[in-house]
Amino acid sequence: MDSGLKIDPNKDVPSEILIVKLSAIGDVVHTLAFLDVLHQNFPRAKIDWLVEEGAAGIIEGHPAIRRVIISKRKSWQRNLSKERRFGQVFREILSFSADLRQHRYDWVIDLQGLLKSGVLVGFSRGNRKVGMSGVREGAWLFLKEPSVRVNYEQHAIDRYLEVARYLDCEWDQWDGRIPVSETNRRSVDQMLSGDGFEGGNLVAMNPMAKWETKLWEPELFATLADRILQDFSCRIVFTGSRDDRPVMENIASNMKHRPLNFAGRTSLKELACLYDRCRVLVTTDTGPMHMAAAMGCPVVALFGPTSPLRTGPYGSKHRVITSGASCSPCFKKSCREWSCMRDITVESVYDAVRQVFLPEESSKPLETIMEKGV
Repeated sequence: MDSGLKIDPNKDVPSEILIVKLSAIGDVVHTLAFLDVLHQNFPRAKIDWLVEEGAAGIIEGHPAIRRVIISKRKSWQRNLSKERRFGQVFREILSFSADLRQHRYDWVIDLQGLLKSGVLVGFSRGNRKVGMSGVREGAWLFLKEPSVRVNYEQHAIDRYLEVARYLDCEWDQWDGRIPVSETNRRSVDQMLSGDGFEGGNLVAMNPMAKWETKLWEPELFATLADRILQDFSCRIVFTGSRDDRPVMENIASNMKHRPLNFAGRTSLKELACLYDRCRVLVTTDTGPMHMAAAMGCPVVALFGPTSPLRTGPYGSKHRVITSGASCSPCFKKSCREWSCMRDITVESVYDAVRQVFLPEESSKPLETIMEKGV
């Protein structure tokens, strides 16, 4: 988009840029603000994005991107270790390498900061290769200039925007929405109507997460869902992956009213459209949380072992619920106690949802974590 910014004639103006942000879904969503700021400042630059296949759907079709270069790293590993498809993997890697080295970039920007991204940055052709401080696994070895100093106690979006400032970018605001099409919207409408949804308020629930320590008890989700259905005119829709469907069915079996179960039924773009239709999302700390926030859907996020200051929903309309455990955040993927999530009450989560539906009647002010949202 044309931001109206005046470009300093003495500024380093790139003509071709490569962003390296491979995964995961939430991290890729966080990088959309950085992409928009780059595009505002350098509207004529051709921007490519190197991403892993699991998160590619977030950025495919983005108007600011020329090419999406997809790394099939996980597929290659699976095909080599389990299926022994050496020839196929070798051909795909050769094609990927040729695609990556097709252009010589003015800037190559590593926002992943891991060995898997560093190697690709090193293999790419670029005049400048930029990354952040605090990276792991020796990723800094593949850069061509000193790492950009960032504060890891601030939100990931703000860290990435520090890199934009280092690159002399200026902005008044940014757009971090996930681009969706009318086809995506029609597909979601058809799925909803096919499941008997006749309009009105939708409340989404995303109970799953990759870390066991981020999970809330399924019985508590069932109790919460029934209470929301009892007090508000709405339908509940569960979201997640195909592998999550048994958990959703377990939750549904403990509910008085049957919810919609969209787990494993949507693409990433369709999931973004669904959240755009929802009044609120109740979720654990996981990628869909960031997708909903990017689409402007209010989020009620349950946090335990991780830090909402670093990776919570970004914006002024969201509520983060914690148990107040003294050991949180510990960033552990396994734990015997698990009190940080177990002690979150249905009442506290319900009250946050109530604030979205009836903000004028709430006895507590909406508690915000981030004030610099879109």
